[in-house]
Amino acid sequence: MSPLVRRAAIAVTAGALLSGVAFVNAQAQETTGAAPAAEAEAVPDAGTEAATLQEAASATGRFMGTAIADGRLNDPTYTNIASTEFSSVTAENVMKWESIQPNRDQYNFAGADRLMEFAAANGQQVWGHTLVWHSQLPGWVSNGGFGAEELDAIVQDHIGTVVGEYAGEIAYWDVVNEVFNDDGSLRQSVFLNTLGEEYIADAFRYAEAADPSAKLCINDYNTEHTNAKSDAMYELVSGLLDQGVPIDCVGFQMHLILDQYSASDIQSNLQRFADLGLEVVVTELDVRMDLPADQAKLEAQATQYADVVGACVAVDGCTGVTIWGFGDADSWVPGTFPGQGAALPWDDNYQPKPAYNGILEGFGATAD
Repeated sequence: MSPLVRRAAIAVTAGALLSGVAFVNAQAQETTGAAPAAEAEAVPDAGTEAATLQEAASATGRFMGTAIADGRLNDPTYTNIASTEFSSVTAENVMKWESIQPNRDQYNFAGADRLMEFAAANGQQVWGHTLVWHSQLPGWVSNGGFGAEELDAIVQDHIGTVVGEYAGEIAYWDVVNEVFNDDGSLRQSVFLNTLGEEYIADAFRYAEAADPSAKLCINDYNTEHTNAKSDAMYELVSGLLDQGVPIDCVGFQMHLILDQYSASDIQSNLQRFADLGLEVVVTELDVRMDLPADQAKLEAQATQYADVVGACVAVDGCTGVTIWGFGDADSWVPGTFPGQGAALPWDDNYQPKPAYNGILEGFGATAD
C-alpha cells in the first residue's frame, strides 16, 4: 500500500472510529473520594450477547484494544484474532525512540508503517506509543551529553517528525511515559536532568503543533489505585491543565498481579481524573500470576479482568480498555518477572482462557 493510499484509508478509519466511540465529558460530579458500597457495583450485569470483545466494548460506547507485536503480523492465527477482536491497536515497540530514530536524523518508519497498514485494512484506530520515555532510548540521546537548548531541539524534532509523519492518522499518542517513581517523585532521566520538569509540558505542546487532531496522553504504571504515585500524577495533570497545556487523557497501564487489587478504589481513582474533564483509558492491562497456572487461578484472573473492565464502564470518562498483547506466548511478563506469567486472555496456543469471558462480563456481555 502506498503512503498516500495508506494515509487516506487510515484517515477515514480514524474519523469513523472517533465519531463512533464518543467521549462523555464527566463534569457534573465533584470528587468525593468515597468508594462504591461493594466491589460488585463496578461490574454491570451481563446480558448482551457479543461475538467479539470489540463488539462488547462498542455496545458501551468504548473501544477494545491490544498491543501488536510486529513480528507476529505474518502469523495468520495471530492476525485473525488481532483483526477481529479489537477496534484499537497500539504499537508495542515499533514507535519507540530506539526503533524509529535509532541514530540522529535517521528515521525508520518501516515497522510503524506495517502497523498503520494493518489497522487500515481492518478498520481499527491506532494508539501511538510512545514519544518521550526514559527507556528504550537510543544511546545517542541518553548518553549524548547535550546541553538544554540542543536536547530541547532534539525532542522537538523527534516529536514533530514522528507525529507529523502520521498526522491525521493516529487517534491517540502517549506523549510522555512513566515520568514518576512509585513514591511520587519525578523519575530521573536525561530529559528531567537536562531540561527540568518543563520538558513534560513542552512535549505536549510540540505534539499538538505536529497534529492538532490527535488526542494527547500521559501514561504510567502503578497509578490505578489511590496512592502516592497517582496523587502525584493528579497534581501534575491538574497543573498542566491550569497552564493551558494541551493534554487530553491519562493512561493507566494496569500491569496487575492476581488478587492484589481493589475494583472500587480503581473506579474512584479513575473517576477523580475524569472529573478534571479528561479522558481516562486503561492502556496496558494484564494480570500476572505465579506459575504454574491452574483452574482456580484462571477463574480468579477472569474475575479480576471483569472487575477492572467494569470499573472503566462505570466511569463515563473512561473511553476504552487495551490489553498489552493478547496471547501468553507474546507476553513480556515471564522475561521480566521469572516464575510469573499466564497474564493474558489467550494462552500460549492462542486459545481463549476464562479471562476472555471475564472481559465480556466487564462490558456487560456474554459470548453469543
